[in-house]
Amino acid sequence: METQLIALGVETFKMALLLALPALLVGMLIGLGVSIFQATTQINEMTLSFIPKILGVAIILVLTMPWMLNSMSDFSTHIFNLIPSFIK
Repeated sequence: METQLIALGVETFKMALLLALPALLVGMLIGLGVSIFQATTQINEMTLSFIPKILGVAIILVLTMPWMLNSMSDFSTHIFNLIPSFIK
């Protein structure tokens, strides 16, 4: 019983990481690109790094939303199917 719960917790963390990964990765890459641009041009404007990250993350969320919803739906179905095995 305890091993099943631990495995479920690990699986939940993996799913959360998998769903957050595209947005985090795009935000990190855009931030890196803007930082390199700011370092080479010596422009130190805070909004220059904020706005492209917001736009990039918003675009990637819109593009990956069907996959995310499908993954969450499958995981939720899996969780609900496991409920009878936890009730003894």
